[in-house]
Amino acid sequence: MESFYEATVTRPSAYAPLVGQHSADVCIVGGGLAGLSTALGLVERGVKNVAVLEARQVGYGASGRNGGFVFGGYSLDCADLLKTLGASRARELYALTTDAVDLMRARIARYRIDCDVTDAGVILANWFDEPARLEAQRRLMLESFGVDWEPVAAEHLARQLKTRRYHGGLFERNAFHFHPVKYVLGVADAAAGAGVRIHEQSPVVHLQRDGAGFVLRTPQGVVDAQHVVMAGGGYARNVYAKVERAVLPIATYVMATEPLGARLHDAIDTRAAVYDTRFAFDYYRPLPDTRILWGGRISVRDRAPEVIARLLRRDLLKVYPQLHDVRVDYAWGGLMSYARHDAADRPHRGRRLACGRLRRTWHGTYHRVRRTAGRGDCGRACGSGGIRRVWPHTRLWRTRSRRRSTHVHRDANARRIRRAPHAGARLRLKTHRAGCKRAAMSAQLNALPVRCAEAAARRCRRLPLMCPKRCQTAAICRPFRVKTPRQRPFSPC
Repeated sequence: MESFYEATVTRPSAYAPLVGQHSADVCIVGGGLAGLSTALGLVERGVKNVAVLEARQVGYGASGRNGGFVFGGYSLDCADLLKTLGASRARELYALTTDAVDLMRARIARYRIDCDVTDAGVILANWFDEPARLEAQRRLMLESFGVDWEPVAAEHLARQLKTRRYHGGLFERNAFHFHPVKYVLGVADAAAGAGVRIHEQSPVVHLQRDGAGFVLRTPQGVVDAQHVVMAGGGYARNVYAKVERAVLPIATYVMATEPLGARLHDAIDTRAAVYDTRFAFDYYRPLPDTRILWGGRISVRDRAPEVIARLLRRDLLKVYPQLHDVRVDYAWGGLMSYARHDAADRPHRGRRLACGRLRRTWHGTYHRVRRTAGRGDCGRACGSGGIRRVWPHTRLWRTRSRRRSTHVHRDANARRIRRAPHAGARLRLKTHRAGCKRAAMSAQLNALPVRCAEAAARRCRRLPLMCPKRCQTAAICRPFRVKTPRQRPFSPC
């Protein structure tokens, strides 16, 4: 089942793959919103020799799978942004995002991008009957960031959204929603017309420094670049480890109903986009053809479209039970890229290698997503050298033999990952129960000599294993041999 966006767009002739030897002042890895917007911004400022390398087709990743919401802010909650950076710096950074909203409007008008723009704002609907929560958020935005979110009374909201689930809300006027794939294709066309070389079906298989610049290799070509921008988001893998280790791919799901016609107003009588105040919230919007585009949930699982449709339809009926007989025509998922920790939320700083980051405006707050989704993921090396990595779509099985108990890794494609060639090193790690005052417990671990990796707490008995090298987050050493009372398989999901 393809996405609604791909089913309703006509792609122009594909951009040719990279073939042969080339050079560029700036080479951008990733042909999504981040990469193409960077390329267009560079040529608008006079940089001519720019190349974009895309592994699949432009807009293939999160840029072509999201909910289509556009409004200011960061994944990190504004209150936490204020607490971390201080009033002046936080306000300065927030202004960058509202300027970006205006820039997107300007580019849509300047390059005449037909992307089904609905400039009707966005509603933050209060799922909980706690008016003080909304008032505190409104006061924070007004006093600290100079942004006035208009309060929406519960009675007025009930006339717009025909459900009993919400208890008032806030309306952000400086926001719009659109067809993201059409916008991506429009930006790509504008960039190509200005001289940017875009190459689809050109995955970067090797990136290395070469003197003052870099060399990027694809299956059929090579690019010598003075500067490299990493803009692959959650889909960039095995290209530049320092950036990839700071990114946590998180899946979210979206569906589109059948056209509802006049029935749309029986549920949604507004053109604004909507999301609610829960941690894992619903986000949805009416489409120009009277469909409802509905998204939600966060996961580390890559589910089939049929499963996504069933889950999201259930969520839709919790809010709008009057749509019980509505058919789902499209359902799809995609990966967002969230920073693993506060330090990684800032772009990686390198002398000539930059990390292009795209804010995911359609999903939840940074710190809470990180805490939930990181439980099953291993990431940044805390020792020297490389590591074998376990990504979110990986499950861990425990198997037991007569001689020893061993952790075996199996990826999403059910292929066994080879065990490290050496054995015998013994590590004594301490386990602790997060958030409790109990004394720490000890465990003897027979570990194979592989690199440690930063990881969030294991769900197994909720006991995170602490790294002996004192990483800032909980860590595990894998694969290891350990005697444990629980021997059944467990999943980090």
